[in-house]
Amino acid sequence: MPRRAPAVKEPAPGRLDTGPPVGVIDIGSNSIRLVVYEGLTRSPTPIFNEKVLAGLGREVLSTGLLAADAVERAYQSLRRFRVLCDTIGVKRLWVVATAACRDAENGPEFIRQAQRICRAKIDVLSGKREAMLSALGIVSGIHEPDGIVGDLGGGSLELVDARGTRLKGGITLPLGGLALQDISARSLKKAERIVDTALRDVRLLKGGAGRAFYAVGGTWRALTRLHMRQTGYPLHVMHNYIVPAKEALEFVRLVRRVNPEILSQIDSISETRRPLLAYAAIVLEHIIRYGKPREIVVSATGVREGLLYEALGERERRRDPLVAASMELNQLRSRSPAHGLELVDWTDAFMASTGIEETDAETRLRHAACLLGDIAWRAHPDYRGEQSFNVISHANFLGVDHPGRAFLALAVYFRHVGLFEGELAPGMRELATARMIDRARVLGGAMRVAYLISSAMPGVLPETPLVVRQGQLQLSLTGRYTALAGERVANRLRQLARLIGREAVLVT
Repeated sequence: MPRRAPAVKEPAPGRLDTGPPVGVIDIGSNSIRLVVYEGLTRSPTPIFNEKVLAGLGREVLSTGLLAADAVERAYQSLRRFRVLCDTIGVKRLWVVATAACRDAENGPEFIRQAQRICRAKIDVLSGKREAMLSALGIVSGIHEPDGIVGDLGGGSLELVDARGTRLKGGITLPLGGLALQDISARSLKKAERIVDTALRDVRLLKGGAGRAFYAVGGTWRALTRLHMRQTGYPLHVMHNYIVPAKEALEFVRLVRRVNPEILSQIDSISETRRPLLAYAAIVLEHIIRYGKPREIVVSATGVREGLLYEALGERERRRDPLVAASMELNQLRSRSPAHGLELVDWTDAFMASTGIEETDAETRLRHAACLLGDIAWRAHPDYRGEQSFNVISHANFLGVDHPGRAFLALAVYFRHVGLFEGELAPGMRELATARMIDRARVLGGAMRVAYLISSAMPGVLPETPLVVRQGQLQLSLTGRYTALAGERVANRLRQLARLIGREAVLVT
């Protein structure tokens, strides 16, 4: 019989000790969302996420007021969210409100009552502040961003120029889906004229020509989900999904031209979102026409993650979010987290000795893969490769695009199953370039040698270097490690040597 749960709360072995959970309640013009994160870290992991489509902003531009029924729905949601925060043990809670609350005549009264319910101060963001927080969300979640950040909410569109951590501009326009629906009296032709007038001469937008456009916001994510389903995209991860601008333009024109209900895979979009798809498509079409971006990059990070990033210390902000998340998974799921760190150094020396060119971007991916190499050890040996591949492909990683995810998953897959692709889904292979697949196979081969001599325990790899010397791939097993030599080790070493065009030599 299972033993009864204890009456007092105990530490959860599957959780990191990063301090108490933190939460953000985002009171938007269309939705109200609570996200509770495991802790305040460089790569925050949500432990609870709930959204309610209250529609606070649906009549603000035409009546000047938050609709009464939407207000009551919002209050109900906030009462629930407050209890959830107390239950989870949230010690720090941010509550922010955006366009609808700052523009409505009854916004201040709503905020006063909402603050009593939330037992927290509500920050009614200005348009410029909202734009900057959205951009900080991109900085926190996209590796070295370069382009225009566009956050489309129910009431407004915020635009900011982002180059790495340097942000400039920051404007807000009343082009949110609910706002357009309201002021256009549900006429798409009228909405198009409004959008065209608003975006035609936006200088900040034109500065994004040939760069990325980072699409933030629930309705744009809904459009993306539809695009993924219709194209049969093999990975259902929204963050860092990239669509060439020309392809995105053709798709949004299709969405605005037809009734959403007849679109293939429309069931993947909630019914409350569907009427707003055409308005979001109009805005994105004009952004592509006037801004001429190279590609559309969809982001799952925005204002909420921007708030958390802003609250970090400078040293923590400088950390690589992908490596930080990989270290966390390593800590939670590996037999020895220290071994993963040693594997990073061991493969550093190996790669440097081979003469194989490796960019900084490839190095950070290799480091992350080393940290993830042992996360499936509890699975049955026959399924460790498959489980690793699935976990890594769909993990809550920031700072990595989809080809990068494919590289990480492939490298650890090869480490488990051998240097062939077996029954791996071909769609996922196609996300990575030929160069990335080759590098993943080399790294997987190196890890196959490393785990066979170290048994995933720390202290061995620093004493057993693998390097290319005098045209030979040499693995040194000397002193007390001489006994580790054997036929399996020699076979794996030869496999790796063939990949890099060298002769394998065991130094004992």
